[in-house]
Formats: sequence, C-alpha cells, structure tokens
Amino acid sequence: MGLIGRLGFLFIIVPIIELIILIELGRVLGLFPTLLLILLTGVGGTILTRLEGLRVFFQFRQSIAQAQLPGQAILDGLSVLIGGAFLITPGVLTDILGFSLLLPPSRRWIQRRVRALLERKIREGTVQVVTMGPGSGFSAGFSTSNRSHAWGSRDRHPGAQESTESQDSSRKEIVLNPEEQ
Repeated sequence: MGLIGRLGFLFIIVPIIELIILIELGRVLGLFPTLLLILLTGVGGTILTRLEGLRVFFQFRQSIAQAQLPGQAILDGLSVLIGGAFLITPGVLTDILGFSLLLPPSRRWIQRRVRALLERKIREGTVQVVTMGPGSGFSAGFSTSNRSHAWGSRDRHPGAQESTESQDSSRKEIVLNPEEQ
C-alpha cells in the first residue's frame, strides 16, 4: 500500500470505523453513557497527557544535566505527543491507542516494536533518508547502490563510520550494511 493508500485509510476508513463503533456503543449503552464515556476519556486523557508530558520533560532535563543524550526522553516525548493527539480525536480505537502511548509499560512495548520494524526496513534498504545541509541542498530517496555513508546498528552516532567517499559526496544516506553485523 502506497502513501496515498495509507493516508486514505487513515483519514477516511478509520473515522468511519470509529463512527460505527460509537453508534453501536450508543445503541448498547445509551446516548448519555456513551457521551459520558467520550467526555471522561477526553478529560482523563488530557490529565494523563499533561502528567506524562511533565515527567518526560523532567527526564529530558535530567539527561541533559548528566551530559547524556536524551534519546529515550525524546522517544517518550514523541509518543506522549502522538498519544495526546489520538485522545483528542473522539473514538474508541484512537482512545485505546492514545492511552497505550501514554502509559509507560505499553509505550515501551510499542517503541520496541516500531524500533524493530525500522531496523528491519533499514536492513532491507527500504528506508529513504532525506538530508539537508550546506553544499547538499535538499535531496531524498536514494537507492542503496548510491551508498556514501554507512551506519551499523551497533553505532550510536550516524557519523561514527564516515568514509572518505562520503566526505567528497554532497549526498548522504543512512543505511545498515548487513555485512557489518
């Protein structure tokens, strides 16, 4: 499924499914309990988003104060932001996903799954990297045959294994070389 298909699914099919679920929920529970449920998940989600957002912010500050890269805090902050956005959207499925991204145990589980998927896509060479910078302009979607920069999964920083070839090239790409593992 291409990008247009995914966006179509996201913006057309998901709201239709959410509407069907809410109508059925209203039919089973009644109008006022369904509205109360929507209201409570919105208020509860807002409170939880604020608490988790503050916790992540303090985690970020603590990492910076200890001269560490705040990698996990950045992932948590992004997850809380996306989870809060899902909770703003009325619907049962989006509320479940939103609360899952706000609660630390389920958030870590989702982050591990997304990271494993991303690592697999990098290994397969299906991830496209967009770079911008001095001398390189704006470029995107290189094939793995134009490798000018390699980044192994054991490396912590993309610039850790810079080749002389990448210093001369204006295009940069992050790929995982299967041979390096």
